Amino acid sequence: MGRLLLIGNSRWHWAERSADGLRCWHSAAGEVGELADLQAWAAVGPVPSHERFALGRQLQLADVPLHGVPPWLGIDRALVGWGAWRQQRQSVLVADAGTALSLTRVDADGGFVGGLISAGVALQLRALAGATAQLPAVKADGVDPTQSVSAWPSATADAMAEGCRRAVAAAIASAATTAEEAQLWLTGGDAELLRPLLLEQRIHAVHAPNLALEAMAALPVLGWCP
Repeated sequence: MGRLLLIGNSRWHWAERSADGLRCWHSAAGEVGELADLQAWAAVGPVPSHERFALGRQLQLADVPLHGVPPWLGIDRALVGWGAWRQQRQSVLVADAGTALSLTRVDADGGFVGGLISAGVALQLRALAGATAQLPAVKADGVDPTQSVSAWPSATADAMAEGCRRAVAAAIASAATTAEEAQLWLTGGDAELLRPLLLEQRIHAVHAPNLALEAMAALPVLGWCP
């Protein structure tokens, strides 16, 4: 049946068709053991030199039917922008919260408007630890989004984790307010960390954790979807 792969900066994202629809999963970056039956792939992160990549089609920006796309746009942003738009056929703003936070606007006609890029939660934490003498290394995956967290933590590590989480959520909230006519979509590995903070501000987003892979599967050049 074939597999799809999107190579990210921190993780690899996979999809294949199953009896229940599209099955998606994620692996650590560089794990090439699942390259069997690779039909197509795209990359925004480093691509290992592995002969099996030659067996699959490398998807290019031109394969994504998003109008008005500049040649320097990352294919991940084009995929999530087009993927959200094709499901709603209205103006959308997609927040892809991964290693970087990318905000991508698409108008009601399916045309690329522009966007914003900043550091994601984990990247902010690494920058704090690397550029200061006394702040510790803190992992973003140590934050449990199901637990209530004080807005003003006393411990340094907690203050860093919550500060960076709130900074990213605030960037999304600000963009959503500015593009108020656009439907907000939320995807990426940090989406679950950020959703509670957005809801606190009464900002509702369509949560689509596998939006990029769903868009890849729907590309006309692959012929997976009618």
